[in-house]
Amino acid sequence: MSKWFMLFLFTIIFNNFLFAQQNNFEIKGKGTDVYIEHTVSPKESLYSVGRMYNVNPKELAAFNHVHLETGLKIGETIKIPLNKINFTQTGVKAKTEVNVPVYHTVESGETLYRLGVNYDKVPIASLKKWNHLQSDAVATGTPVIVGFLKVDKVRSPLAKHHFVPLGQVAEVPKKEVKPEEKKPEQPVAAVPEVKKQQPEIVESKPAPTNENPITVAPARNISNTNFSGGYFKNLYDRQNENKSPIDKNGHAGVFKSTSGWQDGKYYCFSNDVSAGTVLKITNNATGKSVYAKVLDAIPDIKQNDGLSLVISNAAANELGAGADQFDCVVSFGK
Repeated sequence: MSKWFMLFLFTIIFNNFLFAQQNNFEIKGKGTDVYIEHTVSPKESLYSVGRMYNVNPKELAAFNHVHLETGLKIGETIKIPLNKINFTQTGVKAKTEVNVPVYHTVESGETLYRLGVNYDKVPIASLKKWNHLQSDAVATGTPVIVGFLKVDKVRSPLAKHHFVPLGQVAEVPKKEVKPEEKKPEQPVAAVPEVKKQQPEIVESKPAPTNENPITVAPARNISNTNFSGGYFKNLYDRQNENKSPIDKNGHAGVFKSTSGWQDGKYYCFSNDVSAGTVLKITNNATGKSVYAKVLDAIPDIKQNDGLSLVISNAAANELGAGADQFDCVVSFGK
């Protein structure tokens, strides 16, 4: 075996080790009950982390035993579940996704066969191909790829870590060749004018997606209960003691939620303040006000374009909003 080949092999293993350490994509657990860990950075939430790792925010909250409305703490380490949606050991993925390698650091006495058994019976041939191994022997401390995290190539910042295993060829887009247009040899006969028929307007509905559970939807008058502004009114008063009041005109949308109908706990999404802040929202049409706690920034989906606020349908019901969008005044202290 030449020294150049040994140097090449060492370089691959060393790069894999650095990648695994720097990006913390080291697998934990065994079998199908596996996960990776993530340290929460400033401004991150269950929704943004969910988009990053292709995990539903509700599933992420349940897996870490936290409430969806509570949010995350900066610096804490949470578990990212690896499931059939965001994890593959066959390389299969959607056209909108890329594969990011997930590693296991070999411990003393472990073999490729043992790794395959521990991680849902992944074939030894796959382990050897992904890791450029010529034999079944693997040294202690070596990071070994055991599968791939599937992330959205546009929405996830992890997509930049896209990795193409040896033996696979990265896809190169083909240039579209347009056929040469042929000019007609004879002039085309005039077509008699036909009276244009008014096209039928059909309301388009967005296709269902698992990327984000929040959708803008019309408010429903499920209950006529009035909570006099809601559960968070006192918290709003405490948060704004010794602060200058700010009133901001805006356009609000509505999302469906089971919260608030029985207890007056209203929630919203806003880009103006941080999560946990309570806002006072006043409907311009009715003059009614509610107090809603901010869960996170407004989800980046098409239905929310042009909105400055998105509130729960229970809150919209108390405001007397009869449509899925309405003008309002948002008040908070600064």
